[in-house]
Amino acid sequence: MGIATQNPELRKKFDGRADFVVNFMEFVATEVRETLARLGFRNLTEAVGRADLLDVTDAVNHWKAEGLDLSPMFHMPEVPSGSHRYCVNEQDHGLDRALDNELIRLAEPALTKREPVRIDLPISNVNRTVGTMLGSEITRRWGSDGLPADTIDVRFEGSAGNSFGAFVPSGVTLRLFGDANDYLGKGLSGGRIVARPHREARFAAEENVLAGNVILYGATGGEVFLRGVVGERFCVRNSGAVAVAEGVGDHGCEYMTGGRAVILGPTGRNFGAGMSGGVAYVYDPDGTFPLRVNREMVDLDRLTDEDRAWLTERLRMHHTETDSELARRLLADSDLHLGRFVKVMPKDYKRVLEATERATETSSDVQAAVMAAAHD
Repeated sequence: MGIATQNPELRKKFDGRADFVVNFMEFVATEVRETLARLGFRNLTEAVGRADLLDVTDAVNHWKAEGLDLSPMFHMPEVPSGSHRYCVNEQDHGLDRALDNELIRLAEPALTKREPVRIDLPISNVNRTVGTMLGSEITRRWGSDGLPADTIDVRFEGSAGNSFGAFVPSGVTLRLFGDANDYLGKGLSGGRIVARPHREARFAAEENVLAGNVILYGATGGEVFLRGVVGERFCVRNSGAVAVAEGVGDHGCEYMTGGRAVILGPTGRNFGAGMSGGVAYVYDPDGTFPLRVNREMVDLDRLTDEDRAWLTERLRMHHTETDSELARRLLADSDLHLGRFVKVMPKDYKRVLEATERATETSSDVQAAVMAAAHD
């Protein structure tokens, strides 16, 4: 019917309107009221915690639950006088104590006048979602375009907590000297994150873990340079960010829909599962990477001249931003090492790009060509 399509011909068949959704929700509300009335409740609050009213017979007597004592799940504790089974107090997220309050204060010249600012602060793993409130303030004042690149440049030293740099928009660069937990760059929307070991570290960065799992989850834009190995599900659901890491765990680039990823070190298993867009470049000096790829939706291609030029520039940027010894070695003999990269390319995405190129060359309808390619 065209509910979830961009094909204009299919979309013509869908006659849905916003008031249909309103009507549906009103019917749902009416049915909820009727159910509550049958149970003797005046509102949903009165129903909270009333496990004694659940009809669980079929589930408890099911053969799969045989031998299990599920009574603790349905226990009804006594409610002392003055207490409640439902929420009566607002949750305190501790936002008034967040490190971002200090960032916002120090970045005020950039927020009000777009003047460049440089900030140096310590960080620890109790500081979570660092940069998110700052990014929200930027978007509130300057809209989706954010600020010019590097207007707010922050250098941290220490161990960052979860979601470092989450949702950070354009204009913010976060530089971390230390390490980070999970979800670094979650939802990144235009900002830049640079992470490297502490400057006094004596270990080889490319052989040690720098950051945790699920990096760049759902990112839509921006850049990330990570001097070190990271955890599982790197770039999962990435749809626009460009990232460099020196090794990743299992399920790299899972469900990726856009952007580009550069992996300069080892990868775990199941790379590229569900990857429908974007491109990944993986350094594979021993030729074992294909054994760790989920080939259902991706092809493994050789680099084109355009790929080699882009990758060379990205390696230079990675070396400049992080002082990466690994990037320096690869650049020192780029003719040799670039030939050892594998290009991970989603099959459908490749067909669409090729169809777009052909349509452009022949002055044909690009959208029609894309739709045709998508249905091949």
